[in-house]
Amino acid sequence: MKDQNRIIRDLTTGSVPKTLLSFSLPLFLSGLLQMVYNMVDMIVVGQFVGTAGLSAVSIGGEVLMLITFVAMGFSNAGQILISRHVGARRYDLVGEMVGTLFTLLESLALVIMVIFLFSYQGLLRWLNTPEEIWEYTRQYSLTCVFGIPFIYGYNLVSAILRGMGDSKHPFVFIALASVINVILDILLVGPAGLGPFGAALATVIGQAVSFLFALRLLYKNREHIHFDFHPSHFRIGKRVIRPLLSLGIPMVIQSAAITFSMLFVNSYINSYGTVAVAVTGVARKLENMIGVVSQAISSAGGAMISQALGARKTERVPKVVFHALWIVAIPSAIFALITWRKPEWLFGLFSSDPAVLSMALTYIPVAMIQYLGCTLRPPNFALINGSGNSRLNLMVALLDGIFCRIGLSLFLGVGLAWGIRGFWYGNALSGLVPFLIGTAYLFSGRWKHAARGWTSRIAEPEDP
Repeated sequence: MKDQNRIIRDLTTGSVPKTLLSFSLPLFLSGLLQMVYNMVDMIVVGQFVGTAGLSAVSIGGEVLMLITFVAMGFSNAGQILISRHVGARRYDLVGEMVGTLFTLLESLALVIMVIFLFSYQGLLRWLNTPEEIWEYTRQYSLTCVFGIPFIYGYNLVSAILRGMGDSKHPFVFIALASVINVILDILLVGPAGLGPFGAALATVIGQAVSFLFALRLLYKNREHIHFDFHPSHFRIGKRVIRPLLSLGIPMVIQSAAITFSMLFVNSYINSYGTVAVAVTGVARKLENMIGVVSQAISSAGGAMISQALGARKTERVPKVVFHALWIVAIPSAIFALITWRKPEWLFGLFSSDPAVLSMALTYIPVAMIQYLGCTLRPPNFALINGSGNSRLNLMVALLDGIFCRIGLSLFLGVGLAWGIRGFWYGNALSGLVPFLIGTAYLFSGRWKHAARGWTSRIAEPEDP
C-alpha cells in the first residue's frame, strides 16, 4: 500500500487526467470483472438450462441488487470521508472510521439477512415472478441471501482501501472472486446439473474467498490504515458516526429509491412473460458494461474531489468533472456503436431463443438513451458525493428514483398504453436527471461553501 504523503501528493497535486485515469483504471477493471462474473451466471445458465433459467437468474439478480444498496451507500460514504480525512491528514479519524464501518456494516448485513430469509417469497410475488420459473428463482435468491455478510464485507474493505488511495488491491480481490465463480459456474451448472442454485452457490463462494483475502491484507497493513484490529476498537466512533450517517443515509436512500423504483418497473415488465424478463435482464447486463466504467470514474472522481477539498485545492474540482466526462464518453460511444450494429450477436451470447432475439431488437433505441445517461451521470455524482452534499444527494434520489422513473414509466407504459416499451423508456429517461441537477450545482459554485462547512464539522478534535 502507498504511504500517506504519496497518496496526498498524487490525488491533490498531480495531473488531473493522468491521476483520474490511473486511479479509475483498477476500479474499472474491478467493476468489469464483477460484471463479467455476474454475466457468466446468466450465460452459463442460459446455455445449460434455457430461457427459464435465464429469466430466473435475471429476477434473482434484482433481489440481490435490493440486498446490496445499504452496503453501497454506507461504503461510498465511508470512502469519501476517509479520503477527506487523508487529505486533511487527520489519521486519527481514519482509524476510527475503519472500526465504525466494520461494526456498522456487518451488523446491518446480519439484520438484513434475517429479514430477507423471512420475506423473500413475498418479494418474489411482488416482482410478479412467473409460475414456471418460481422454483428456479427461489433457489437462486435464497442462496444469494446467505452471501450478504461477504458482500457487505467486501464493500467495506474496498471502501477503506480506495479511501486510502489504493484501488489496485480491490481489483485483485474481485479478480480472485471472478475466477472462482467462473470455474464453479461451469462445474456446478454444467456437469453437476444444479442449475440456478449452482450459479448462486458459485457466486457466494467466490465472494467469501475474496472477502477473507481482503481482510487478511487489511490486517497485514494495519499500520497504514491506522487501525490495530483490537476488539475494543471495533466500536462506533463518536467523532465519525454523525458525518457517516449524515452522508451515508442520503446515499442509502438514493440507492434505495433507485433500486426500489427499478424493481417497481421490473414488476410490471415481469408480468409480460418469461421472454420479456429474459430480454430485460440481458439488456441490463449489457448496459452495466458501461455502468462499470461510469461507476469507476464516479468513484475515482469523488475521491479526488474529496481529497482536493480536504486540502483546500478547489481549483481542481471543475477539472476533475470535465475530464471525467470525456473519459467515460469514449467507451460509451464505442459500446453504443457495437450495440447498434451487432445486437443479435450481443444478445445471442446469452440466449439463442428466436423470441428473445426478436424482442431484443426493439430495445436498441432504449439502450442508446441508457448509454447517454451512463456517460453524463458520473461527473455529476463525483461532484455531489465528493463535496459531501447530502441534501442534494437526497434530492437526486427522490427525483431520479421515485418521481421520474416510476412516474414516467407509468405515464408511458400505462397512460399512453406503450406497454413494455413505455416501462423501458421511462427507466432510461430518468437516468438523465442527475446530469441536470449536477450541472446546475457545478456552475452555481455552491459546492465550495458546502465543502467548507462540512470540513469544519468533521475535522473538529475530540473533546478532552
